[in-house]
Amino acid sequence: MPVYQYKGLRADGLAASGIIDAESPKSARLKLRKSGVYPTEVAEQASTRQIPVHRTHPSGRRAILSTQDLAVLTRQLGTLLVAGLPLIEALGILIDQTDRKPAQTLMADIREQVRQGKALSLVLESFPQDFSPIYVHMIRAAEASGALDQILFRLAEFLEKQLALKSKVTNAVMYPALMLLVGVSVLFFLMTFVVPKITAVFTDLRQALPWPTLVLINLSHFLGTYWPFLGTGLGLAVFWVRSHVQTPGGRETADRLVLKLPLIGSVARMVAISRLTSTLSTMLASGVQLLDALDVAKRVMNNRILEQAVEIARGNIREGETIAEPLKRSGEFPPLVTHMIAVGEKSGEMEEMLRRISQIYDNDVDRVITRMTSLMEPIMILVMGVIVFCIVLAILLPIFQMSQMAR
Repeated sequence: MPVYQYKGLRADGLAASGIIDAESPKSARLKLRKSGVYPTEVAEQASTRQIPVHRTHPSGRRAILSTQDLAVLTRQLGTLLVAGLPLIEALGILIDQTDRKPAQTLMADIREQVRQGKALSLVLESFPQDFSPIYVHMIRAAEASGALDQILFRLAEFLEKQLALKSKVTNAVMYPALMLLVGVSVLFFLMTFVVPKITAVFTDLRQALPWPTLVLINLSHFLGTYWPFLGTGLGLAVFWVRSHVQTPGGRETADRLVLKLPLIGSVARMVAISRLTSTLSTMLASGVQLLDALDVAKRVMNNRILEQAVEIARGNIREGETIAEPLKRSGEFPPLVTHMIAVGEKSGEMEEMLRRISQIYDNDVDRVITRMTSLMEPIMILVMGVIVFCIVLAILLPIFQMSQMAR
């Protein structure tokens, strides 16, 4: 059934706009009049597959729903189903509650395909830009078990947890990055505009200058003269690194390097393990088979080295091994993780044990990031203070030298 975008007036004179599905423009106008809207414009809406909005997906089209949007819609849909509403009616209510037109069109497309008899998981699978394999697998398992409302709540909690973890890491990176940018900008301004004007007085005197002052003058001259070339070179270097990282070999090298970096590597490993165990716990609790869950969950780790370790473990599990043993042999997972997984396998409480591992590493990430950010500020202030002190000292030394000569 086509979807139409409309504009019109309500009985109280207020403007109204939105989308509606109908057999024809005439049917759309009739439906609008019955709902109390007098349409002034009705036009058929393009398919959501042609609408470019937010996140970019490898297939080319941009995603319409952000992770935040998807978490909200998932929780709302679960609430409506718990209230006893049929799926098609619940999807219709979501369309009315959604403000953005591209999202309304997407939900209308989904509802129409479900109305035609398709399974919800198959419909969502046709929109890979908006619904990840994890989401589709869990919906498929929910349809098989008949517990769609419960699994929708699990999905919403999972998405909200992933958002919180991402926000935590992003905030930890943004603060020192902003401080570094401000510090570098201030130093560049000092070295290229302030220092040359001050040191010009010393060069005009034509007397021997202390070596710190000479270093400062030469460095200031170099930055002031060659900064366009330095900026261009830095830009080309960044472009080359980004291009190289996008290749399979470059990505693997970069991921291996990240894991070996002091402190940063530890945080990256903890975040990856938290994502893996949280995803596995949610999918297994929703009824997804272990091998399928591992195949999907490894993709959320965002590190090729750890993904390869999970894939090797998956192959060993297919041949009859336990989960913990191949993960332990890889050397990429801490003993705590493999030990707790082994305990979960023996006790039959794998989902609960994976959830506990995720909580442990979430807390560890929070603790390490809090410590990093609390230490980063005084360290950067101290470094900036030392650099400024060296600049001031290099400027004052000739002045002290001249005052002693005058005596």
